[in-house]
Amino acid sequence: MFELADKALGSGPMSMRVLMLAPPGGGKGTQGTRLARTLGVEHISSGDLLRAAVAEDTPLGREVDGYLKRGELAPDAIVTEAIRPILATRENYVLDGFPRKLSQTEGVDFDVVVYLDVPDEVVTRRLLGRGRADDRPEVIAERLRHYAADTEPLVDYYQQRGVLLRVDGDRPEDEIAAELAEKLAAKA
Repeated sequence: MFELADKALGSGPMSMRVLMLAPPGGGKGTQGTRLARTLGVEHISSGDLLRAAVAEDTPLGREVDGYLKRGELAPDAIVTEAIRPILATRENYVLDGFPRKLSQTEGVDFDVVVYLDVPDEVVTRRLLGRGRADDRPEVIAERLRHYAADTEPLVDYYQQRGVLLRVDGDRPEDEIAAELAEKLAAKA
């Protein structure tokens, strides 16, 4: 696996900015964390950043809290306010959860976009099993509707730019990670 990091990051000033795309509960956080560790870069989760803002009861967090409780995505401006300053200071990272809409892609470029393809019934089962307060059946259904309308168009957007890697996300974690490492090494 360290060969992947050497090949992807090389010995020069090349950056490695990776976006993980998947439906809610599709494994983008799990695989993003693994991939970041393999590449030796930071994993940034927009969801974790927003949940931390809620837990810390910041003004941003209070605003986000209402959206999370309803299973809605926070508006573009709020998410952008939380994420863009962080990305502006990093050259190498694995990011999940942003952008979630085509309107959020402006000024944010990725070297690789990993799309974990996972059926709705699988993500519903996973979400119900993880025990978060916002993982209720009606909230999950709403999140999947938002995902289909807002986030799935990103798959075509990044495919057209030649940076998309499609991976079957309905398999054991180790198999997904191995395929992802193989595809990334071939692309680097």
